[in-house]
Amino acid sequence: MSGMKMFRQKHKRPELVAPAGSMDKLKTAIEYGADAVYAGGKDFNLRNASANFTLDEIGLAVDYVHKRDKKLYIALNIFAHNYHVSKIEQYLNELAKYPVDAFIVSDPGVLSIVRDVIPEATIHISTQANCTNARAADFWHQQGVKRVVLARELSLSEISKISTNSDCKTEVFVHGAMCLSYSGRCYLSSYMANRGANLGDCAQSCRWKYSLVEEERPGEYLQVFEDGEFTSIMSSRDLCMIEHIPELIAAGVDAWKIEGRMKSQYYVATVTRIYREAIDTFFENDVYEYQDKWLEELGKISNRGYNTGFFLGNPGENGQRIGAESGYTQDYKFVGLFDRPKNDKLTEVIVKNSFEVGEDLEVMGKRPNQDFVQNIKEIYNKDLEPVKKANPGQQVFILPDRPVEEYFIIRRKVDSG
Repeated sequence: MSGMKMFRQKHKRPELVAPAGSMDKLKTAIEYGADAVYAGGKDFNLRNASANFTLDEIGLAVDYVHKRDKKLYIALNIFAHNYHVSKIEQYLNELAKYPVDAFIVSDPGVLSIVRDVIPEATIHISTQANCTNARAADFWHQQGVKRVVLARELSLSEISKISTNSDCKTEVFVHGAMCLSYSGRCYLSSYMANRGANLGDCAQSCRWKYSLVEEERPGEYLQVFEDGEFTSIMSSRDLCMIEHIPELIAAGVDAWKIEGRMKSQYYVATVTRIYREAIDTFFENDVYEYQDKWLEELGKISNRGYNTGFFLGNPGENGQRIGAESGYTQDYKFVGLFDRPKNDKLTEVIVKNSFEVGEDLEVMGKRPNQDFVQNIKEIYNKDLEPVKKANPGQQVFILPDRPVEEYFIIRRKVDSG
């Protein structure tokens, strides 16, 4: 016990950075325990398919997080072409009035634009820059960079050496989708779908289903593996480091990042609250003990199967989902989100998927000890008239069996039969 206390005193508590693909997701991430969120504007970031933020919305987001003593990082991490330069300059001139906490960049040219337009800005280097050693981290630090998001292809040992031997702060991804290409620098999407991954428009061509065709036998599809009708050898398993919290903390990383700006509010809430609890459990209890429920909870969001990426060594074949298993696993469905109380009894629910009177559904709180099973005894529409069923997009009212808060989530286990 005493050794664990000394361990905690020796190491720093990491900042938990969660994805914010929209304002709703940003608020969800903060409500469920994120220390900081990262988001993108309508252009110049690598998630164009996400809802993203207008300039005015960035202003509102900054105000929201700062009132809660949290941080907002804005991604400007495309690899810019010449035609982007003047547009980025104009965008930054407009964005300068909002005190975002850092800009995340990949391109040295974009870095120089940020420094020219907003000299006081804090700059983080994206994982897209492929920083794999302490000398590279120090190079970025010499350019005025405060934090580097390390390449995803590093082991814990390599990460620890960079964190120890570089003056630059470090950040690593600990959960979420992995990419076949080196830290996401991919040309496949451009080739297959004319959509540039390095400009934020990835078509995820590596996730598609592929078969092998021999040149002299067009139309004849050949099996690559005996146990499947197709192969998706480029469909990487998702990263999950929840079982290795002490090892991550021992590596001395300043910030842990969750992937998923294009994922749902349910995903953001589930992953954020579990890593929040794991970090807090490590630093606030006399004895740290891994809890099986953490991984069980992370299994309740859609995923491609989990592994530890490169943290514990090259994952090899275990890094890919092969054949018929290559798609998503989704055992639970996001049913609704609690909003404000209507009165002393009824609370409003924003409906994401239909539910009916008589169902037993799970309520997910901001911390796992707030979870409970809710029997739907009554449903009322916006006019407080009783109805039998709530449909997606509706706002209805129910009587919770236990106290709930705004942003509590309702979910349903999917019938695998």
